[in-house]
Amino acid sequence: MLHRGKVYLVGAGPGDPGLITVRGLHLLRQAEVVIYDRLVHPDLVAEAPADAVRIYVGKESGQHCMPQERINRLLVTSAQQGALVVRLKGGDPFVFGRGGEEAQTLVEGGIPFEVVPGVSSAVAVPAYAGIPLTHRKVASSFAVITGHEEAEKEESSLPWGELATAVDTLVVLMGVKSLPQIVRQLISAGRSPETPVALIRQGTTAEQSTIIGTLADIVAKAEAVKLAPPVVTVIGEVVRLREQLRWFAENMSIEEKSKGKRQKAKGKSQKGLRTADPGLNSESAIRIF
Repeated sequence: MLHRGKVYLVGAGPGDPGLITVRGLHLLRQAEVVIYDRLVHPDLVAEAPADAVRIYVGKESGQHCMPQERINRLLVTSAQQGALVVRLKGGDPFVFGRGGEEAQTLVEGGIPFEVVPGVSSAVAVPAYAGIPLTHRKVASSFAVITGHEEAEKEESSLPWGELATAVDTLVVLMGVKSLPQIVRQLISAGRSPETPVALIRQGTTAEQSTIIGTLADIVAKAEAVKLAPPVVTVIGEVVRLREQLRWFAENMSIEEKSKGKRQKAKGKSQKGLRTADPGLNSESAIRIF
């Protein structure tokens, strides 16, 4: 049973709109307000009713169209006005998605909420690249870490010694900018420079591309093609299984794409990211209830 005046924290999945859960899609089709992130596929946003208010609150490195504190207030005020609110978040709301922070805000504001888990990019994107995170003969453990720790931290809180030597497979989300530091930390803590690495960009979508290397050369390979987010990084021997298990038809490799772009005339613009509608990115947008 659905309730108005309630917030549903819904995981949209890793990119492919077909990977949202049945529960998540059902809620989205009933929503009166949809507050969604940058990596949510446009086809999912279109699943909301025609008269639903859609508010884009996407973030990328250095560019936040709406601060997190304001998003938190928007969730509370939308529910207080009696709306059925779907907070649509890429991947899973509770895996590096600030879903926990938003849920805390709702509790503090006395707002009822429900969490609808989503398929995390941490597991889905490697799978689409033909890389299992575990394998009986290769890897019995994996860890998922953020490559984008809180800016106010004076030093990393990640246990690099344990991550380098005690975990078979390491998955890094949001780690493009920090890739050189991650590689340096792992090698310094004892991980072999020959450890295989995969960088998977725009995983599970038609634009998926993958770079394969090792800790010794992956930074140079990423810099050579000016690799940009969203990227999931997989570090470990399981990466070697990709050659046998790759099943998803990717576009040309990132290296091939980069070479093709250099051959095109300079100044040709790339298709831009979706931007927020200024008329919807405010609390006033939901004052129709």
